[in-house]
Amino acid sequence: MSSVEARVAGGIAHVTLNRADKRNALDAATIEALTQELLRCAADAAVRVVQLTGAGQMFCAGLDLTEMQAQRHATEADNLAHARKLSRLLGVLDSLPKPTLARVNGDGYGGALGLIGACDIVVVADHAKFAFTEVRLGIIPAIISPFALAKMSQSAASRYFLTAETIGAATLKELGLAHEVASATELDATCARITDALLKGAPCALAEAKKLIRDVAQGDPRTRAQTSQEMAARLARLRVQPEAQEGFEAFFAKRKPAWRRD
Repeated sequence: MSSVEARVAGGIAHVTLNRADKRNALDAATIEALTQELLRCAADAAVRVVQLTGAGQMFCAGLDLTEMQAQRHATEADNLAHARKLSRLLGVLDSLPKPTLARVNGDGYGGALGLIGACDIVVVADHAKFAFTEVRLGIIPAIISPFALAKMSQSAASRYFLTAETIGAATLKELGLAHEVASATELDATCARITDALLKGAPCALAEAKKLIRDVAQGDPRTRAQTSQEMAARLARLRVQPEAQEGFEAFFAKRKPAWRRD
C-alpha cells in the first residue's frame, strides 16, 4: 500500500497522505512519494487543482519521530540531507503552478503546519487541533517557518513557536493559516465550493496569478524554498546537540525531559 494515494476526477487531483496507522506522519518515503506526486500533478494537463488531505481521522502528525529518533547517532551532514527532503517537498508544493487546497480533516502538528502554510487555500475541520511542537523536543520549526510566516504574523509566531500551545481551528483561521473552518459533515461541501470556483478560472491565468502574489507580496528576492533550505541547516545543527537528544529520548520513554521541573 502506497503512503500517498492520488486520483484525478473532474480536473481535481485528490492527493491523500495514506499512513493512518502512523497518524500520516512524514517519513522519508512519504516525503519523496508526495514530492513526486506533486511534480506529476504539475506536469499533467488534466489536473487543474490539487487537493491535499489525510487518511483516517488525522491530517498529519508532522515528521515521523520514530524515523528521526533512529537518526540520533547520525552526523550533522546526514541530518541536513534528511531535513532538506522536507524542505524540497514544501518548496514544490508552495511553487506548484496550479491552485492547491488543503482539506484538513483532523489534527496537524509540526511539519503539518508547513504543508498548510505551503497550500494556497486551507479548509479546516472545526474539531482539529494544531501545534508547533518542536521546542518541546529540543529543536525548532526551522524548515516550515518560511511557509508559516508567509501567512501568520511575526507576533503570532513569537507566541506559538515558543510556547507550543495547542491551537484550535478557529484560532488557526484568526492567525491566517486557514481560510475556512467547517464541521466534519460540511468539510467536503466547503472544499467542493472552493474547487468549483477555482475551476472557473483560466489555467494559465491561475498560474500567473499565483506568480503575481509571490512576486508582489514576498518582496525579498529569495524564495521561501531557498530560505527553507537554509533553515534546514539550523535544524540539522540542533538535531545533533545533547538537548535534542534528550528531548527525543524523553518523548519515546514517555517521561518529562530534563529541562522540565513540573
